[in-house]
Formats: sequence, structure tokens, C-alpha cells
Amino acid sequence: MASSKQVVGNPTPRVEGELKVSGEARYAVDITLPGMLWGKLLRSPIASGKIKRIDTQKAHARAGVHAVITGADCTGLKIGRRLYDMPILADGEVRFIGEKVAAVAAETEEIAEEAINLIEVEYDETEPLLDPVEALKPDAKLIHPDVASYKGLPKPLSQPTNDFIYVTWGKGDLETGFRQADLIVENTFTTPVVHQTYIEPHSCVVSAAADGSAEFWSCSKVPYGVREQVANALKLPQEKFNFNPVYIGGDFGGKGDFMDLAVVYLLSKKAGRPVKLVMDYEEEFAAGNPRHASVIHVKTGVKKDGTLVAHHLNFIFDSGAYGAFKPNAFLNGPHLCAGPYKIPHVFIEEHMVYTNKIPCGHMRSPGDPQGIFANESQMDLVAKKLGMDPIEFRKKNFMHDGDIDPTGEEFSYIKTDETLKKALEDAGYQKPKGKNVGRGIALVQWTPAGGIGTVAISLDQNGVATISSAMADQGAGTYTILSEIVSEELKIPLSQIKTQQLDTQRGVKDTGVGGSRATRVYGNAGYEAALKAADAIKRAAAEQLGASPEEIVLAKGAALHPRMERRLTYGEIVKAKGSPIAVDATFNDNSKIHSASMCVQVAEVEVDPQTGQVELKKFTSTHNTGTVLNPLMHQGQIEGATMTGIGYSLMEELMISDGKVATANFGEYKIPTIKDVPPFKSSVTEQPHGAGPYNSMPIGETGNIPTAAAIANAVEDACGVRIKSLPITAEKVYEALHGAK
Repeated sequence: MASSKQVVGNPTPRVEGELKVSGEARYAVDITLPGMLWGKLLRSPIASGKIKRIDTQKAHARAGVHAVITGADCTGLKIGRRLYDMPILADGEVRFIGEKVAAVAAETEEIAEEAINLIEVEYDETEPLLDPVEALKPDAKLIHPDVASYKGLPKPLSQPTNDFIYVTWGKGDLETGFRQADLIVENTFTTPVVHQTYIEPHSCVVSAAADGSAEFWSCSKVPYGVREQVANALKLPQEKFNFNPVYIGGDFGGKGDFMDLAVVYLLSKKAGRPVKLVMDYEEEFAAGNPRHASVIHVKTGVKKDGTLVAHHLNFIFDSGAYGAFKPNAFLNGPHLCAGPYKIPHVFIEEHMVYTNKIPCGHMRSPGDPQGIFANESQMDLVAKKLGMDPIEFRKKNFMHDGDIDPTGEEFSYIKTDETLKKALEDAGYQKPKGKNVGRGIALVQWTPAGGIGTVAISLDQNGVATISSAMADQGAGTYTILSEIVSEELKIPLSQIKTQQLDTQRGVKDTGVGGSRATRVYGNAGYEAALKAADAIKRAAAEQLGASPEEIVLAKGAALHPRMERRLTYGEIVKAKGSPIAVDATFNDNSKIHSASMCVQVAEVEVDPQTGQVELKKFTSTHNTGTVLNPLMHQGQIEGATMTGIGYSLMEELMISDGKVATANFGEYKIPTIKDVPPFKSSVTEQPHGAGPYNSMPIGETGNIPTAAAIANAVEDACGVRIKSLPITAEKVYEALHGAK
């Protein structure tokens, strides 16, 4: 348990905190190189069409312009995280408003902007396909007629289709299950496109050499991944590219891709100078990689006594014009979205569909907030149809340790009842409530992803331990966790620990961070390295003292021999040894973990029946998880995730009108501010159970998943209307109460 630990389990400030608040931390936008040029992009003003003509002569002629490139400079080259379906620059055709058509590198940002406006493009516009449900119809126009030949499709396609990925999960036989049911309930739920709204927009600097090699500085959290993607797209060996570490100004899932790296490489290569490109926020909203909109149909079969017998979830995800921004090309979230329930017959299907809209990517728990909004709303609706209390209905069907989940996986550890009981207590769920006040619950189970990661530790003659890894910390504080682990195992204060992020040439290739995997992957690698370092210190000390390593004890930065009453500091040991003590460890495990981190959320709302306005009066987020390694950062994840969920529930929507993003600034695109934070209560029940170091579990994503369903359930409890589309706005509630006026 964490209680016997000195450092792990205590609230520790961020190791990089001082650098960030003092402005010393370097981000991609801070990189300035001698002779550096500014890059700018010309984007398509139409959602669908052929490029008839591009004239770049005036841009070339503008003084201060060093390079202009179009699709003709990279024809046939496609890029992607897994599915290579996106041209580096539009290759004779555009598929969404905001697609990159041409790029310029110039001596100043202003000149680059002017040069972009001097490029003349003539389009032959065609009718865009904007509705994913329409795009699934057999007679729909094909957005990618060549899709069957694209590299990286998870499953081969027998013929071209807009339904470019179809995956399923489940168990039992759905038809049998529905035949056994006494009651069948069907509903359709929709969710909009939303942006991750990190503070730092996508930015990068590329310095390409004449031989094709290049140095990159980019705000991507998966340096080896993007190195591979860019190299594959340009048909160059990835060893020619070196990605240098920079800090990342917020991520929330959105900083895992290549974005403009290949374009900037081509500009730098052509100009013979380094090039910096920073997206402005209008471009982020119009051409970033936001969360997918979805249409989710749920059909549930139950017995009269409330026993779930059959459950069908059908996801239609609007991928936008490309699938390039997804590491799997589809979203893995739906497979957990039938919830922590015992259901014998389950079928979950996911359609990933092309439309002529902004291409979507990953955002905090990709696919889960959409699916759990539908599923946990449905659970309340089924209970209502049965005349059952929604809490009792859930409890009747909960999974417990050793049960098989809806997709056929056995769960060894899942604390459903315990977490629910605590949440209801924390929320005062059973207390009397005022007029127009409602309470709703929703919940989720979460398991961590695996991967590969390497951590090295070097101990110098000053007794300072340097932790080095190629891991990019996207803001969650993983280097702080590594420092705590090393401090704990080597018995040295945090002040004697340094951290160092390695570039891709000096580091060891890894899977990068994301999907709540960082603590499991790098934490375990760091723990293993720390044990090796402790062992190496004991061996070196024993040799110098003429004793055996088993007799040596580590304490306060020194090796002690209790019987001989001798003490050597780590600095003295290293000096005598004549070289630093250096160790490293690699964690490589992609196996599924069947221990669930549970989250139950309770929303309390007041609805104004005159206006439909929903006020969040109180919000409770209750977690059952593993050992908490750093309570300060752990709590930060819970609070941050919950606010992400509240924004998704009540206000956020990237509105798209005729294919064009209409909410292209923060004046139009609403995210929660400090005034939107409700009275908030959270609690964490720690069990030493999990796949991370010291039996820890992931926390970064659960808090934003059930939020929308909890709020939708509370709204119905308050005023009797059910909102099945996000965000839950006053207009929608008013219309449901009073009819369209």
C-alpha cells in the first residue's frame, strides 16, 4: 500500500512546473533557428470539387517568398497515423472546406500571408455529401473511389464504399435474446463534433538538409509515431528524421498526429532553409482533428423483472473527409460502451463513414463519451418503461468480479456496487429535492492500454539521478511520477533528481503516450529501472566495503553497512567506481487488463420550465481505483475530465453549416469557464489493485465519459423530457416542453 511509502502517494508538485510558470519551458512555437522562414497554408473554400487550375506565379514573384508548393509537388503521396488516405496537399481534388491546397514559405508571417492570397485556384465544384447516414446508402456518391487500395485499412474492402471501416464486438445471439425478452426498447442518440481546445495550436519547425535528412520540433506526443508517418508518406527512411523534444501546450487526445509536418518538410527542402508553421485558432477549428459526431441506435431487450437479455448498439461515426488522424483508423471506445452489465446476448457494431467535412481524430477517451451517453441514457429509459427505479435496475444487472462482460471478456476486478453506493451517499441522492430539481446517475468501467516504453537512470558523482526517456509528457505529469518512483526506490530527495526527454535518435523507439497508458508503460519501466539502479548501487558499495550486496541498506542518498557501521554516499560510490551508475529498463506489454477503474457520476440540475435553461446545481464524481501515486495530479485529472464532460454535455458544438465550420473562434465556440464549475464533490476509494507501478490504475479518461448521460438523466428527472442529442441546450429543453414555436 502507498502508506508505507515516503514519496509515492504524497501530493508532489510538477517537476517541470517552475519552467512552465516562468516561461522558460520551450514549446515548438518558441523554436527559432538561423535563417528561419514562416510557412502559411492556402485552404479550400469548397467542400467538394476538382482543382482545375492553380496559378502560383504572383506568389513566387512576391519579394521575400522562398518556396511555394502545391499538390503537383507531392502527387500520389498520402499520409496517415494508420490509414494512409490523406494527400499531403490536395491532389487534384478537395474533400472538405479547410483542406490544404498550397503552401508558402517566406521571410515573415505577413509576407507568407500575402503570398497565399496571391495564389489563384479555379475549382470545379461538386455537390458535397455531408450526412453520414446518407453516405451509407448504396447510391451515395463515393468520396474516395480508390479506398479499397489504400494502405493501412484494418480490414480489406471488397469494393469502394463510404463505410470504410466496419468492426463488431459481442457475444451470444441477438435474435435469440430479443425472442426471450418481454419488453424491447429502442432509441437513437446523436452527438456533435467538438474540439479538444488545447491552449497551444498545432505548431512545428522543420529544418531539412540537402540530403533529405531533417530535424523536427513538433507538439506531438508520439514522436516515433509521427516520424514513421511522415517518413512513410515521403517514402524516405525514418532514420533520416530526428524529432527534438519540446513541451506540449495541452493535448486531450488531439496532439498525436502529423498535422502539417510533411508539408513543412517539403517547404524547408525546397527553400533550403528551416521553416516554422503555426496554425491560427481559426484553422484549428476548421481543420484540426476534433472528436467525432455520432448517430447511435440502441435496442434493448429485458424481462419483466428487469433482467437484461439482449442489447444492440449501432454506432455511425462521421469521420469527415479522411480517416488519417486515428491510430487504429476506427475508434476502440464502443467495445466498452454496453457498460458493466451482465447481458447474455450483445452485438456492438461500428461504422466509420466518410463525409465532405472536417476530418476527425482522437479526443479524451475516443468513442466512449458518445457511446456511454447513449447507453446510460438508455438504461434510465428502459427502467422507466419497466416502472423500475433506475438504480435498482442497474444493480440487478451489474457485473461483479469474475463475470463476463458484454463482449465476452472476463473481468477479474470490478467494484460496481461499492462505487455506486459511495456515489449515492456522496451526492445525497435520496434526500428530498425542490421543484424542477432532478438527479441522474451514469457510470463507466475503464481498463488501461498497453505499449512499449523505455526509461534510463544515470547516477553521477554528485549523487544526482537523471531519468531519461523518449516519452513526451503531454501535460499529465508523467515525469513527475517517474521522479517519485526513483526517489522512493533510491531513497533520495526529489531535489536530487533531474529528468531529460531524449530526441528520437538517442531514445529507444516506443508507442508514445495516450489512452491512459503512460503510467502503466513508462511507470513500470521506471520502476524496473529504479530497482536495477538500487541493485547496482548495493553491488558497487559492497565491492568498495568488502561486503556482500545483501548486507547493504539504502537510506537518505547513501549505502549503509549496519554491522560495520560504514556509510558511503552515492556520490562517493560513483567517484570510487570511476564512472556513473547507468541502467535502463523497457516495458513491453500490450496484453488486455481485466481490472476496471470504476467511475460513477451523479448530476443534480434545476430546469427553468419557462425558458428550458438547465442549471447544474451540484455534481459528484466517485471513483474506485488502484493505488494513487500522486493525489494532487490524480485530483487534477478528475476535475479536468469532469469539466470536459460538462462542456460536452451542455454547450460545446463545432457547428457545421453546408460543410463549413461556423464556430471558428472562441467567441462562437463555447467552452466552460470558471463560472460554469458547479459545486463539486469527488471521492476516490483506493485499492492496491492495478497494472501500473505499486498496483495503480488509470484515471485520465473516466471522469469525462458518463457526465453527459448523468446530466441528461437528471434533466428528465427534473422536468420529464428526454434530450437524446448533445449538447443539452435551453432551446432543446424548451422545445421538448412546449413544442417548436
